[in-house]
Amino acid sequence: MRIALQNFTGGEVSPTLSARYDLARYRNCVACMENMLPGLHGDVARRPGTHFLADLGSPAVLLPFSFSADAGQNFVLVFSHKSLRIADAGGLLAQVPAMATPYDAADLLDISHAQVGDVVYLAHRAYPLHKLIRSDAAGSGYAWRLETVTLNTSLPAPAAPQVSFSGESGHYSLRYKVAAVDAAGRVSLPSPAGAAGNGKHPSDWVQGNSATVSWQAVDGAAEYNIYREEAGYFGFVGISQSTSFSDQNYEADIADTPREDWNPFAEGNNPGVVALHQQRMVLAATPAAPQAFYMSRTGDFENFRKSRPLQDDDPVEYQIASGAIDAIAWAAGFGDLLLGTSGSEYKATGSDGGAITPNSISITAQSHWGSAGLAPIIIGNSILHVQRHGARVRDLFYSLEKDGYAGNDLSILAPHLFEGHSLRQWAYQQTPGSTIWAVRDDGLLLAFTYMKEHDIWGWSRQITDGRVLSVAAISGQEQDELFLVVERQVNGQARCFLERLAAAWQDRSSVEAAFFVDCGLSLQQATPSARVAGLHHLEGRLLAVLADGSPVEGCVVRDGAISLPCAASVVHAGLPYVSALSPLPVESEGQNGPTLGCCRSYGRCTLRLYRTVGGKYGPSRDELYDLPFLPETWGEAVRPYTGDVTCLPGGAQSSAATVWLVQDRPLPFRLTALVLDVDFGELP
Repeated sequence: MRIALQNFTGGEVSPTLSARYDLARYRNCVACMENMLPGLHGDVARRPGTHFLADLGSPAVLLPFSFSADAGQNFVLVFSHKSLRIADAGGLLAQVPAMATPYDAADLLDISHAQVGDVVYLAHRAYPLHKLIRSDAAGSGYAWRLETVTLNTSLPAPAAPQVSFSGESGHYSLRYKVAAVDAAGRVSLPSPAGAAGNGKHPSDWVQGNSATVSWQAVDGAAEYNIYREEAGYFGFVGISQSTSFSDQNYEADIADTPREDWNPFAEGNNPGVVALHQQRMVLAATPAAPQAFYMSRTGDFENFRKSRPLQDDDPVEYQIASGAIDAIAWAAGFGDLLLGTSGSEYKATGSDGGAITPNSISITAQSHWGSAGLAPIIIGNSILHVQRHGARVRDLFYSLEKDGYAGNDLSILAPHLFEGHSLRQWAYQQTPGSTIWAVRDDGLLLAFTYMKEHDIWGWSRQITDGRVLSVAAISGQEQDELFLVVERQVNGQARCFLERLAAAWQDRSSVEAAFFVDCGLSLQQATPSARVAGLHHLEGRLLAVLADGSPVEGCVVRDGAISLPCAASVVHAGLPYVSALSPLPVESEGQNGPTLGCCRSYGRCTLRLYRTVGGKYGPSRDELYDLPFLPETWGEAVRPYTGDVTCLPGGAQSSAATVWLVQDRPLPFRLTALVLDVDFGELP
């Protein structure tokens, strides 16, 4: 049988699917995909290496700071035990000193964050709500500060106003309150009531009657709101930019009343979830009410003051009623407000699908899978979340047939990657390959390529010499930049490094620019040298080295440097990693029935490669042979090759026979198709 495999977008699947050749996705999946990424055109390529940026000294958790599409405006927040540092694509910012934080190392992964402009809000149930603020430091760059969020801050309330009534007096007490408004439109609490005891009810006023209200100025006030008592409420009657107001019997709007303080997060009732939706800040999952969520006043994220009666822009409070106490795990603005609890996923909207208000809110369950605490990831028209217990990944998308949200289990074909484990953190790298990078609890990094509109989704394992602790992605110059915190063993000691995934090797790039080493450095110098320094972070380690496009073996770091056998101008040096690919068993229905269980062997195999240098093939990972690549000119690096390469894997006939493709040198490898000649024998 001759079969062509030209689509690898299904990624690695569980060994228990090795007999399910009846599945439509079977031909798109492989038995093993390590340190390789499916391409959006069906090909599969070796993942880039990682650049060393900094020695962090201790474990850390990364959070993104994404201000805009401008690469220079995006940073990574590096949280360590009670410490915060700022980094960009070049490493830790030397001009920004470390900031003290209240967060213990064990709590860092549970921090929920939401960003608006230069402010990042940080929520954790064990700590008061905080915010990180970046501000312009008067022409000397930006200043960063972390501070506790104080809700309901505003100008101080004015003192009680003086009220005088003009015209024929009466025996009715005219009562007024005044509130100060700053230049940003924030309204203070009202003053104590001031009264004129000789007034008349406004309905009894005649020509010549008026009331003059005056008060002391409040520093910082741009204007003042004036309220008059009517039917037990103080209703809005006018605005003044001075410190007095003449009431000419204006109608008191009792639908617009002074605000009253309300803080549901006082006395340690800290929110554990923060999000933004419809110009409001959403806070949820407090210790006292884990099923409740709260929304700030519209356009004023830190204001939870209420009016009486409630107005449309007043804060919102809602307690999700379900059969069990299912704590809210995450919230996300996605057209609707979506909420994930430990038992279900909900959609929150206003009446008739409009904006949410205190008097207009509807909560409907969309699914009952339950959610873990990881913040969801929005990709196109879908939102991905981790199922309860952290061992399944699901998507949610609007379904016209259901008139609600539907979803799929995106890990159903690769349960072996999740069983007995949970996901600690994940990040979405939109370009170049629409990839989610997920950190497993044992430090293994998983990559998930996802493009729903093209039915592309598949998992792969990204194995490095160490344990990945955290990931974060921000927008970069030519692609999204992925940052990692990796714990590696150096001289018998655990070291935590900040690293950045190298840019994808471009079609226009030369082999000298290929970067396929982990925790590595690049040296480019005008005068060739055989000594490469600056590698103290890998002292004593055996490195993989690419010198002017040719691999060099046997280099060990001594005193922070390595020695090359000959001088080179462009050198990439770092830890080696192995990329491996093995297809699923070739099965079909033959004249004598299914080929399942039949012995088989592989004859001539053809690899269609794209800009590849080197690589190995064989019947197992322990028996590999070099692909026949030769340089065009002896003494020079092999040029990237595009075309077909034929090989004979060999190996005896067996029901478990397979083919392995491996790249263990710091060179590129990209496969667009694999053509296999399979010889089936008798049943064993």
